[in-house]
Amino acid sequence: MGDVDAFGIPLDRSISFQELRGAGTTRAQIRDAVREGWLRHARRDVYLSADVPEPVFRAQRVGGRLDCVSALELMGVYVHKRSRLHVQVDPRHARLRSPLSRARRLGTDGESAVVHWRDVRGDRHTVDPASAIVQSFGCQEPRQVVASIDSALHLGIIDQDDVDEIFARVPRRFRRLRRLVDGRAESGPETLARLLVRQFGRSVEVQKTIAGVGRVDLVVDGWIVIECDSRAHHSGWTPQERDRLRDLALAARGYVCIRPTANMILTTPRVLTDAVRALLALRR
Repeated sequence: MGDVDAFGIPLDRSISFQELRGAGTTRAQIRDAVREGWLRHARRDVYLSADVPEPVFRAQRVGGRLDCVSALELMGVYVHKRSRLHVQVDPRHARLRSPLSRARRLGTDGESAVVHWRDVRGDRHTVDPASAIVQSFGCQEPRQVVASIDSALHLGIIDQDDVDEIFARVPRRFRRLRRLVDGRAESGPETLARLLVRQFGRSVEVQKTIAGVGRVDLVVDGWIVIECDSRAHHSGWTPQERDRLRDLALAARGYVCIRPTANMILTTPRVLTDAVRALLALRR
C-alpha cells in the first residue's frame, strides 16, 4: 500500500465501504468522518482521503479516475490550456455522475467531462504518467504532446525507457515525433519555440552555455539566442535588469538575443517566426 493520511486512509487510491467496515470502522464512524471532513464520499461505495487533490475527487465522482492532460497537469507536467476534466472510465461502467454532485448525471448541470473509455487496470485513482501521455496524443496537437513529454522527462517523472514505451503504444503516424523529444527543455513554451524555429532548417541548440554569459534557452544558427520569458521568473525590475545585462553580454560576443514571452509563443507564434526569419535574411 502507498502513503496514507493521518487517519490511515490511502492517498493513492479510493477505498470501499466494505474495506472501511473490514478495518473495524462502524457505520456511524464512517458517517461522522464524512460529516467532519476527513473522509470524502465521492459516489456510491467510493470513499477518498480528504487530502487527495480536488481533480482526483471529481474524477472519482464521475465514475473513473484522473486521466490524460488532467493527470499530467496534476503531476506538474506542461499541458496546453484545458477547460474540462479528463477521466478514464471502464467500458463496463454506467451511471456516470457530475463532477460536482453525485446526485446528478454527467452533463446535466453544464459541468461536463472528457471521458476516455478503456479498461481500468490497477486500483490507483490516477493513471500512470506514460498512460496519461499516450492518451493525450488524442487531446493535444503534436507539438503540445512533445512539450508534455519534454516536461515529464525534465521533471524526472518519466525516463527514456518510458518514452520508448509511449511511442510503441501510439498509432504509427505519431512515431515520427520521437526524434523531436528533448528532455533538456526547461518549460513547455521553450519546447514549442524550438519546434517553431526548426522550420528554417538551421541548427537549434538547447540549453547552451555561453562563456561569460551562462546558459541560454535556444541558439539558432549559432548566433540567434532565444530566451523564453515567463512572468513568474522575470517580474520586477531586478530580474529585468539582470536580463538586460545578459543581452548586452551576448551582443558583445556577436549574438542577437530575442525574448518572446510564454504567452506570445502560445498565442501569437508568428511573432517569433517572423523575427527569426527576418534576422536570418539580414545575416545572408
